[in-house]
Amino acid sequence: MHKSADEIINSPEFKALAATKTSVSTLLSVIMLSVYFGFVLVLAFDQGILARTLGPGMSVGLPVGLGVILLAWLLTGVYVFWANDKYDSAVNAIRENLRRN
Repeated sequence: MHKSADEIINSPEFKALAATKTSVSTLLSVIMLSVYFGFVLVLAFDQGILARTLGPGMSVGLPVGLGVILLAWLLTGVYVFWANDKYDSAVNAIRENLRRN
């Protein structure tokens, strides 16, 4: 006998998985948005910090901006690694449980 969609959605396993996914994606989003808006706020209110030169043709703003971009890639990689390692295995466990019942 197959479980109904309501039974699956209301199961503790599914709810825990959904809550974990929400927590992970929210945390990574808050980190990225904080860094991005922090960078934009520095640009808006104190450009002098980022305008300081590190050498000829190189200001502080260039490596900081590159760091913001690299952080976005890194956080995406963290999410993909987590999803492939933890999330997918949890989804597969729920599927197997459904097949058995």
